[in-house]
Amino acid sequence: MVQGVVVHTQVAPEAQKQILTEPALKFLAALHRTFEPTRRTLLLAREANQRQWDSGAPLDFSSETAHIRSEPAWHCVPPGPGLEDRRVEITGPPDRKMVINALNSGAKTFMADFEDSCAPTFANLIYGQVNLRDAIRRQIDFESGGKQYKLSPKPAVLIVRPRGWHLEEPRITVDNDPVSGSLFDFAMYFFHNAHQLVKNGHGPYFYLPKMEHYKEARLWNDVFLFSQSYIRIPHNTIRATVLIETLPAAFYMEEILFELRNHSSGLNCGRWDYIFSYIKKRRADRNAVLPDRKDVTMTVGFMDAYVRLLIQTCHRRKVAAMGGMSAQIPIKDDVKANEVAMQKVRADKLREVTAGHDGTWIAHPLINKIAMDVFNENMLGPNQYHIRREEVRVAAADLLDTRVPGQVTEEGVRENVSCALAYTAAWIGGNGCIPINYLMEDAATAEITRVQLWQWVKHGSKMASGRSISVDYVDRTIDELAPGIKKMAPGVKDEDLQVAVRYLKSQIRQTWPSEFLTSDLMFYLAKKDGVAHQWQKSAL
Repeated sequence: MVQGVVVHTQVAPEAQKQILTEPALKFLAALHRTFEPTRRTLLLAREANQRQWDSGAPLDFSSETAHIRSEPAWHCVPPGPGLEDRRVEITGPPDRKMVINALNSGAKTFMADFEDSCAPTFANLIYGQVNLRDAIRRQIDFESGGKQYKLSPKPAVLIVRPRGWHLEEPRITVDNDPVSGSLFDFAMYFFHNAHQLVKNGHGPYFYLPKMEHYKEARLWNDVFLFSQSYIRIPHNTIRATVLIETLPAAFYMEEILFELRNHSSGLNCGRWDYIFSYIKKRRADRNAVLPDRKDVTMTVGFMDAYVRLLIQTCHRRKVAAMGGMSAQIPIKDDVKANEVAMQKVRADKLREVTAGHDGTWIAHPLINKIAMDVFNENMLGPNQYHIRREEVRVAAADLLDTRVPGQVTEEGVRENVSCALAYTAAWIGGNGCIPINYLMEDAATAEITRVQLWQWVKHGSKMASGRSISVDYVDRTIDELAPGIKKMAPGVKDEDLQVAVRYLKSQIRQTWPSEFLTSDLMFYLAKKDGVAHQWQKSAL
């Protein structure tokens, strides 16, 4: 329909007709042609920075932008309508039932996630856009098992998370190049809904993931300016919260806010991806080896420093400092175990609100009351911008502190193998978030398990028993646990599990771990959608 634009699959033809309209594809093509060269340049800069860190160059705050950090006068714009109070935000993939339940959950906002909790099959992406469009127009309903699901009179405020800059969307090409996953998700949502959102009294609100440098935030800001002009809504209508979930981004918090200051609604502690990034970015440093995943809590040195700096930075610039996700989900068949799990949630939310966070994340509607009660009891107003944390002093060494109590154990290895296999197989099968042992696992938590296994093998870590972790040891563990994965993650197919086994075995043998499993495995989703382009390569 649009010159130079090709849609390579028809997995959801009726839904695609609704979303991939000629005007929407023209908008996407305009975004691609304007911003794709910059995106590619920024991704190459990531690779160059990683080579420097591998060679021993330290991560540090930039001297070139010291003037931005030292200038007290600049602030970000006030919260957008509906974002003044964000004390509890629920997150999840944009499937129809989830959208209705999350908007009805009682949480202040719902982050509809096209990223870590959504396996990007083309059907998931397109139907997700349809679901959000229908919800914004209050035309959404759903029936399951004879039960009707409809929107409540006062649903949560909607925020959307597109995919990160590193991901491509191979099912659509512009001028023979795949479009950016970020721009595709953003473009379809923004083009179809921005005017209606403004009419509803809110606006197009976004969460921005996986950035590593303030220039990546500048690119998003340029996209926002272009897009608002393109559809003719006032500049500064968009609001965006940036997830600080990479180690390099922690050194650019002020600069990221500065670049987005006319569209910013704050920063978020994306804790699980941050741990993943900490391991990955310090991959060459044997002193940065972390113990079992369960031991890397929010109170260990480098995580606590990151939280304190984020709260101080956000409140200095008068935007929200959002807390992260507790992975626990309700345990319906064991009252005692459920109380232990929910007590962990309460403690986590109490830590966040007393530290000065303005809100927190949950993954399940039944946890809303716990989180809401904690924030209601401890937060006097709609936010805590007045808690300045001026006493905080965070140096580069604090963000890089490798002292984490704990050990690498056989149990930790086995749990990582099980999670990595189950999640990878489920993701290839089209499911981006799965419950494992009463924890909600998504791409971020699965990435921790993958790179930890690689790190332990790479540096010959010793377990508490004194035994070294080797390729052979992890191979045997994979072979032992693989047959039980289908019980752990019902619905996983044999062929997808076989890919997961091969992938994990290949990863522990790499000189360096792959940047993202989602990039590695996109080939398999595209293949299932009937798309096989020359730039797509299997990770195996």
